Amino acid sequence: MPAQEHAPPPEQGGQAVAQTTSASYASPTDVATYGAYTINQDPADPRPLYRFTGRLTADGSSGYRAEPGRYHVYSGWFCPWAQRVTLQIALNGLDDVISVSYVDNSRDARGWAFRETYGPDPVNGFTLLRDAYEATEPGFDGHVSVPTLWDRETQRVVSNDFATLGIDLATQFTAWSNGADLYPEQLRAEIAELDSWIGPAVNRGAHRAAHDETARAALLDAFARLDRRLADTSYLVGGQLTEADLRLWVTLARYPGRANGQEQLDHPNLWAYARRLYQLPAFRATTDVTTFADPTVPPGWDTPTATG
Repeated sequence: MPAQEHAPPPEQGGQAVAQTTSASYASPTDVATYGAYTINQDPADPRPLYRFTGRLTADGSSGYRAEPGRYHVYSGWFCPWAQRVTLQIALNGLDDVISVSYVDNSRDARGWAFRETYGPDPVNGFTLLRDAYEATEPGFDGHVSVPTLWDRETQRVVSNDFATLGIDLATQFTAWSNGADLYPEQLRAEIAELDSWIGPAVNRGAHRAAHDETARAALLDAFARLDRRLADTSYLVGGQLTEADLRLWVTLARYPGRANGQEQLDHPNLWAYARRLYQLPAFRATTDVTTFADPTVPPGWDTPTATG
């Protein structure tokens, strides 16, 4: 994906991103010189794809205590997995507790990089996100991904596991949050049950559906189930906004068919739900449609709908 011509303002979602005194940037994306980015994972390698799986805990028992100002999230506007995390930060009112910056939208074999598009790395002055991984594990040979959580205190990557990172942000920073509870204990089993079929069919199946008929059938079946579920409620679980909604919405926002009039007619409750969530300030602030779709917001996407 080519780099965008515009750059959002230095404050994203309320978080003022401190600038380094001397900006350092990676050279432009150059696949001809460096090759395309690939994920090399030896089937015999037991390590997970998302190799850094540290957990944040309020009491520090994990080795990484939840503290204001200690952690930084390297994110990407284009990435649904990263947006899950930035949404948690915004919805929990943690913008001044956990800082966020953004990598450029395109990459070559060097991986994600910091360029003029969104500014330099404000924490370490790295030019490549890979530098953070290399600083944590010299000779790093795995997947360089966003979101990446960096610990200023230990000077290392704590996690690039988007699933557990989002949960930790939702549950371990309550001392500094606005009181939102997006992962309530009494709803966690139901959230997990939903994820067991929404994850494969929607989150991981939406892109495959464009060229795989089996994946498309599973996706449309999931859309139908979701449409029925949302016929008389504004949210997926418990009548309130939860982690389940964040997980689904970031994929719906990037689904090419969201502008398809027939699909919206076939699943009116689902797409009304998606547009309704987009009206919430946190969803707007963490979304840049131009990084993953046509720069023109799809017709009706920005139109509020009735609740329920």
